[in-house]
Amino acid sequence: MTTSPGAGRTAARDDIERAHLVDPTDRTWSIARASVAPDLLDVARRFWIPVWDVPEGRDSVQRVLQYPVCLIVVSDSYARFYGVVSGLSHTQLTGRGWAVGVMLQPAAGHLVTREPVRAMTDRFVDLTAVPTLDGAGIARALRSVMGAAPTDPDAQAMARELVEDALRSLLPVDEEGLLVNAIVEDVESSPELLRVDELCSRFDISERTLQRLLHKRIGLGPKWLIRRRRLQEAADRLRDSDAELAGIAMDLGYADQAHFTRDFRLATGMTPGEFASRFR
Repeated sequence: MTTSPGAGRTAARDDIERAHLVDPTDRTWSIARASVAPDLLDVARRFWIPVWDVPEGRDSVQRVLQYPVCLIVVSDSYARFYGVVSGLSHTQLTGRGWAVGVMLQPAAGHLVTREPVRAMTDRFVDLTAVPTLDGAGIARALRSVMGAAPTDPDAQAMARELVEDALRSLLPVDEEGLLVNAIVEDVESSPELLRVDELCSRFDISERTLQRLLHKRIGLGPKWLIRRRRLQEAADRLRDSDAELAGIAMDLGYADQAHFTRDFRLATGMTPGEFASRFR
């Protein structure tokens, strides 16, 4: 999927790259991405299957401004359920390996844990600890099909089907879950949305109700949700060769370029200029 410069971009154009703060010079890994089966769209967003081969003595650190969703990730050495990461997510790749990951929908974290998802913020647990899925069985099955040839498209397709079969036990999604899916989708696809009261007005709910709903289903509040979308949008636009920091700051609702620079550096560990220079 391609992107184009300028304001007004939405998640539909390239919502993957805007979150993954990829180093374009790092060639030690690749990622295959795929959508989920149509009947699971209320439960999950997409799969990603990274495969890496990092030379001895080196490592590859993946940095992601994660979306407001929980994750299931199975590799050859672990199987985990991740809550939402409020800051910058770091994954260090070493040696050779693979993983099968599925990005859930905002509604799904609570369906998996049967508890308010705020308890999982900035945490992960072994997949065997979640009460609604056969974590050990999922991990065993995925390792069986992926272990010999993790780059094989047929093996990856089988792995996705195994995960999808497990996720169907979470259906149907409840009305509250469908509402939180719609709220998050609206935030992610509306660059002009900058204030919590605007979001409340769109869905005709009070700020207190919105706070409770988001803390229960994604673990974080509406201000974080809007700020995270702005930072992802900024990371996306900074990849353009003609990106202007002052213009990006204004378009994203920052008081000035200094506020934008401080917010981006706190979230990513890089200034906007340092991040942009990786793509020049």
